[in-house]
Amino acid sequence: MSARNSQANKSAARERLRQERERQAKKDKVRRQVTVGVSAVAVLALAGGIAYAVMQANKPSAWEAAKEQDKVTAPKNTSGENGTTVVIGKPTAKKTLELYEDSRCPICATFEQQVGQTIDKDVEAGKYRIRYVGATFIDNGVPGEGSKNALSALGAALDISPEAFLDFKAALYSAQFHPEETDDKFAKDSYLLDIAKTVPALKGNAQFKKNVEDGTFDAWALKMSETFDKSGVKGTPSLKMDGKFVTDQGGKNAPMTSADFTTAIDKALKG
Repeated sequence: MSARNSQANKSAARERLRQERERQAKKDKVRRQVTVGVSAVAVLALAGGIAYAVMQANKPSAWEAAKEQDKVTAPKNTSGENGTTVVIGKPTAKKTLELYEDSRCPICATFEQQVGQTIDKDVEAGKYRIRYVGATFIDNGVPGEGSKNALSALGAALDISPEAFLDFKAALYSAQFHPEETDDKFAKDSYLLDIAKTVPALKGNAQFKKNVEDGTFDAWALKMSETFDKSGVKGTPSLKMDGKFVTDQGGKNAPMTSADFTTAIDKALKG
């Protein structure tokens, strides 16, 4: 091999090596740019995720938002400020029985199971009307949302008719559906809607279902709860007529049997 050929070969080899190094350098540069870009996107995504999480954490709950509403949507068949006066019965009835209950209250459930039908018959006969006042204090003592959510759903039933309201209330307190006080089942719309399937006026009622799921009467439920808080009544169930408590013979608690209730209510009607 001549010296000239040998030199040419070496030069060609050096050129190929230089070109290969340039190509490799370009690949490395592109790889670094992609890595930096991906890292930047990851950082931005992480920052965005953190920002979203913080935003969601600081976002008011549905009940907090309901509390801040300027305008309260009240159900039909109500009256008074914010629709918190709920009176059911014949206009010709001379007396009104005030009934104070919390939907999660186990003693209220017992009262309704024992006395509820007697009250319904009395109201139908025009013996007296009832004024219902709903409470939600159990949600505070036994943390949850069931009392508020059930009260809102009762508003949705009342929006359909007073009869639907009474039937749904009876179903909520029934032995079949009423949960233990510590079991916040009423916080679930799906559970309330399942109960409503046993009430003919509510079964398959699209408007009722929408109002329950949309929380249409959440703000109303909170206003109703405030009415209870301002009433001076300390526990549930409680009954009042003409400003006086209707109690059992012991004079402290609501009558818990149909017979005791009839005795107490007849005395209150005479008073």
